[in-house]
Amino acid sequence: MFLGLRTVIYQVSDLEQAKIWYSKALGFNPYFDEPFYVGFNVGGYELGLDPDSSNATAGSSGVVAYWGVENVEDSLRHLLESGAKEHGAVQNVGDGIRVATVLDPFGNIFGIIENPHFTLESK
Repeated sequence: MFLGLRTVIYQVSDLEQAKIWYSKALGFNPYFDEPFYVGFNVGGYELGLDPDSSNATAGSSGVVAYWGVENVEDSLRHLLESGAKEHGAVQNVGDGIRVATVLDPFGNIFGIIENPHFTLESK
């Protein structure tokens, strides 16, 4: 019945600035770019930016999406150099799996995970 994760949407207060930041942080431009929503294809999954804060607000709401990376330290360094703020340092959570979190410039928690049990798809 369930097909797996498809989309993670972050609430942002400034869609244009968020689009610029995420394009830099991800290393590519969005595939969907409208005034009401911006979508990036990240390895077959969607990272969406939504400026409509009528139903939700940016920031920590108890849910963290983790995006797969090949090397968690390199990816964390890149995100910090792009303007993110460290939220959770690199941790080994067992079985070779390592995670870290940052806060994007809009207050959202952005998780990264290096999991040797999953292979990464190309973007």
